Amino acid sequence: MKVNALDHVNIITDDLAGTAQFFSDIFVLDLRDGPAPLPREHVQWLYDDNERAIFHINSREMTQAFVRETPSGATTGAIHHVALDCSDHHGFMKRLEAHSIDFRINDIPSIALKQLFFTEPNGVLLELNFRGE
Repeated sequence: MKVNALDHVNIITDDLAGTAQFFSDIFVLDLRDGPAPLPREHVQWLYDDNERAIFHINSREMTQAFVRETPSGATTGAIHHVALDCSDHHGFMKRLEAHSIDFRINDIPSIALKQLFFTEPNGVLLELNFRGE
């Protein structure tokens, strides 16, 4: 038994359209309605080029399969951040700057890793990892 990969990140928000558009703009992902029977007015999924739904964005009104509090804000409970394996470090920095998003750069030359850290509109800290760039 093994874990193959991170499947997706689910974010519950008071602003479905705005949050979904943020992820679409920043990550250049394909924004689609969630699959049936999920109501499109409450669920948007963002797909990568390999047809994987990387982000699931749900409105606060969407029924949860596992109910728990999900307040937006500066902290996100026990989860510190979500890390994504990315490419084009320079391109992402330019995109974040173009959207006036504050970010922090971390460079770890010993393992040829560059990182960008920023928060999305609901307070989730995102870490973008760029290996060998």
